[in-house]
Amino acid sequence: MRRHRFGRLAAGFSALYLAAVLVLAVVGLVTGDLVPLWRVVADPNGYLADEIRPWPWLPALLVPIAAVQAWAYREVLRGRLLGETARHGRDVRILRVALYVMVVYVLTWRLPIPYLWWLSLVADGVELAAIWLFFRVLRQTIRRWPRVLMLMTGTLSVVHDVVTTIAYQTGNYLFAGQSWTWVLDILWSAWLVSLLVAQSRDPRWSGATVRAGVIAVLFSLLSFGSVSIVAFGGSPDAVPWKLLMPSLLGAVSVFSLIWWARSAHDLGTLQPPASRTEPVRARARWWPLPAVAIVLPLVPAAVNLARGVPFWLGPKNVLSDVVREYTGSEAGAYWFALDLLIGVGAPAVLILVAVRRRTRTLLRVTTLSLFLLGGAGVVSAFTSQRSMFFGELWLYPESLYVEQGATVPYEGDQLLSPGISPAWYALALTASGLILLLLYAAPPVHRVRHHVLLAGLASAVALCLLPTADQARGPVTDCDMPEPWEIDTGEVEPRELTAEQKFVCSLRGEYGAQGLHVFPGTTPDQVVLAYGRRLCGVHTRNDPRELARLKIDRASLTYPLAGICPSATVIVQAAKTKQDQEIAAMQADSQAMCDATPRHRPRIKPARVIRMKEPQWTDYGVLQTYEGDGEEETEPDMDPGNGLVSSARGVLALMTHSDFDLCVTLETYARRPPVETKGWDKVVEVGYYSPGGEIVLYDSLSGTELPNLALNGRKGHYRIRVHYAWFPWRGEAQSGQRLLIMAYPGKGDKEIVHRNRK
Repeated sequence: MRRHRFGRLAAGFSALYLAAVLVLAVVGLVTGDLVPLWRVVADPNGYLADEIRPWPWLPALLVPIAAVQAWAYREVLRGRLLGETARHGRDVRILRVALYVMVVYVLTWRLPIPYLWWLSLVADGVELAAIWLFFRVLRQTIRRWPRVLMLMTGTLSVVHDVVTTIAYQTGNYLFAGQSWTWVLDILWSAWLVSLLVAQSRDPRWSGATVRAGVIAVLFSLLSFGSVSIVAFGGSPDAVPWKLLMPSLLGAVSVFSLIWWARSAHDLGTLQPPASRTEPVRARARWWPLPAVAIVLPLVPAAVNLARGVPFWLGPKNVLSDVVREYTGSEAGAYWFALDLLIGVGAPAVLILVAVRRRTRTLLRVTTLSLFLLGGAGVVSAFTSQRSMFFGELWLYPESLYVEQGATVPYEGDQLLSPGISPAWYALALTASGLILLLLYAAPPVHRVRHHVLLAGLASAVALCLLPTADQARGPVTDCDMPEPWEIDTGEVEPRELTAEQKFVCSLRGEYGAQGLHVFPGTTPDQVVLAYGRRLCGVHTRNDPRELARLKIDRASLTYPLAGICPSATVIVQAAKTKQDQEIAAMQADSQAMCDATPRHRPRIKPARVIRMKEPQWTDYGVLQTYEGDGEEETEPDMDPGNGLVSSARGVLALMTHSDFDLCVTLETYARRPPVETKGWDKVVEVGYYSPGGEIVLYDSLSGTELPNLALNGRKGHYRIRVHYAWFPWRGEAQSGQRLLIMAYPGKGDKEIVHRNRK
């Protein structure tokens, strides 16, 4: 094993760090306090310490991350290899110093110290020096134009970082609201990728260093830098993944640190001469089959382009949702570019290059890429598409994907999918990959087990994409029913569903019938109905052994299957008949009770008497009238001191018991009637001003509405006298409520309580 200058020290520190993390994990599991473990591994400044709960899975997640960090610390601290120091000149020595300074700066991110904004400016200056030194150091091995590209992208990236830092500290959000800033966000990864290509061709750097840089680029694409994460309420025990994920990703993103350190270590080490081998080329094949592999990805692209859609998946799919929600604008820009390239048939160019060059590595990479793209198309085609855009549609043309008249933020049903299904792209790409695998597969002596596994997996994906007879597409019922207010306003026409359609809709979406299988919204009706009819057979046979084998309770099937299964319909209809009889008996009893209440004998002749024939009821015990006249609304007093009635301009509220029926009589007088208190528990009189002459007491929830109390539609001042008493029935003192309401013209807002017996 090759030894390093500080290898033992680095191994000891890494082991000590990992042991400390294990101790914190054990203590956290015993005490239930995982905050110290969280702060050491993922959140040194404790920004999210208040969100951490004693989740038993958290140590199992943080300990492996700490192991990766310990390995990174070992890579950084062990230094260069023992032996003679490499002498590459003055520029290389200065570059090594700049790289080690950057390592120290990156390590400060993991220390519990407050943010020092000026420190990032110092690091930007060091990074700018490193970019210039890389430009000079690579002049002997790399051509000029790649070095110029590295210099330009790296310099612009550092300048962008400096300007953003200063603008943020001065309160001037320079790039806020700009849609083109994603171009600046990709500069760092563009610089690092071009530098990694140069390092891979320079013998002074090892392949492990280049691989660490590649992984650093991939982790940079998972940055949350452009995404605002907000947590809204929720259960205190729920896991706030959107808050925790940035810290977890930051904790495991140690590969840029490793790349900085290894780049410096390698420059101080004499690297062994690299042995270059000529690339192995596959034997050329007869052109018709390779031509088919090239043309296949162009077929769905041509169909889409004929419709004016140059994209593969578009913005409305689950993969775009993941990229948009869990990555930054940099990855979003790359995803958009990939979507556009696949949509216009760019894989055909990749296949053409692979077929022309026929190197084993290029063929393997091309075949794997085609299979991965085919799998992505399958996932996108067969998953739900309920996208939500917090803002405008980014990069994609709104005229192509947004329904006319849609408003920001765009809902899933306002976004269109004008292109053909991604499954067609998946089928074409997978078929091209299988052709390449068939034509240019390595000889058996060069094959390894993962090649066989990959071939089997690709074949299975292709077979899954082929249509089968028992899964033929059919009509899919639209289960989104219009709201009552939409029908009332005439915006949409009312719809009626058949019994079979109601059953289909009950098994769609996340709120399907309890205990039954829930189908995606795109499942054909015939598939859902076939499932229901199989369950109907189980319900009809009522075989205890069959029900036990299927782990189904027959009673739980009855109501979901009532619309399509005769045996369930009989049970439901019998239960409904019994319930109707019980309700009818209760209503008859209430009617008999109100019929038995003594009739009121007015002492003077009223202008109008209305004795409600049927018992009335309220949903929450309140009857009220509201006569809006364009003025500011007045809220009724729901807890008056008299316990019965309150009034304000245009508002009269009457409080009763919500659990008992009301036997109501209304009387309207032309003059003040005598006061009557005998036989009543409460008698209260209040003043009321009617701006519209419509004194109608109602309860909007129960639908109860009493006749108009106003005298021939007269507007103005009234006195309202309310009589209330409990009515005994069938031996119970409190079985029903009697209500007598008198109204007559009269001024004065004074409240008079004639009787208030508890």
